[in-house]
Amino acid sequence: MGAAMARNLLQAGNEVTVYNRSRAKAEELFAQGARVAASPAEAVRDCEAAITMLADDAALEGVVFGPGGIAEALGAGAVHVGSSTISSAFARRLTAEHSSRGQHYVSAPVFGRPDAAAAKKLLVVPAGDADIVKRCLPLFDAIGRQTFVAGTEPWQANALKLCGNFMIAAMLESFGEAFAAMRKAQVAPHLFLDVMVALFGSPVYAGYGKIIADELFEPAGFAVRVGHKDVRLVLDLARECAAPMPLASLVHDHMLEAIALGHGERDWSSVAQVSAKHAGLPG
Repeated sequence: MGAAMARNLLQAGNEVTVYNRSRAKAEELFAQGARVAASPAEAVRDCEAAITMLADDAALEGVVFGPGGIAEALGAGAVHVGSSTISSAFARRLTAEHSSRGQHYVSAPVFGRPDAAAAKKLLVVPAGDADIVKRCLPLFDAIGRQTFVAGTEPWQANALKLCGNFMIAAMLESFGEAFAAMRKAQVAPHLFLDVMVALFGSPVYAGYGKIIADELFEPAGFAVRVGHKDVRLVLDLARECAAPMPLASLVHDHMLEAIALGHGERDWSSVAQVSAKHAGLPG
């Protein structure tokens, strides 16, 4: 995701310096005009905006607050744009920590799989101080097809992202249950998928439904273990907001079961195989 976003930023005419914990991945962008840094601090020194795209709170904490991290090198008035799917609690910590250093923080998570990132078709959902978000709009235009401002508090964007990922996870759960019933009723899953795509007219239904119907869960565009993390975080948000989410609890447990069955690194749509197992089907 981060590499595709960096390529689109370069193509839009930005000066881009990249850092990745696996340096070889960053080196791939060198031929396209990016500078390669040896540390997060080196990458953000003298920049206007630092964009992070990492797996979870722990990875982002290390890059921002660890030795040679972003926080120690980002200049006063510069912006940290966090595009990772993280907890609302950590987004509030980032906001406070950057503010104490005279820096700005904007949460700007994105919707879309790696192919959407490569095609500049991400949906970008920023939140933060209105003037700072406005400053960042050219960056969002460079990586996505549409931008939706979620609010003036950065954590609100993370809340929206988590609930959006929960909606996708709930769809995967419903597809898994429905496909299991169709298989036992001897109705072809692909026929059922064609009807659902015609009914809902959703490219998300079409894309994920085909992955499940074809049982093509590798390589993973978004791994079960990462999806499980997101559903856990949406349950944390639910507790913060006193908003019960019983379906999220079910999806959380089925994703945990998928991990226990050895599917943690497969695409998160493979959670459908849990429903197949419960129905006594091979999967």
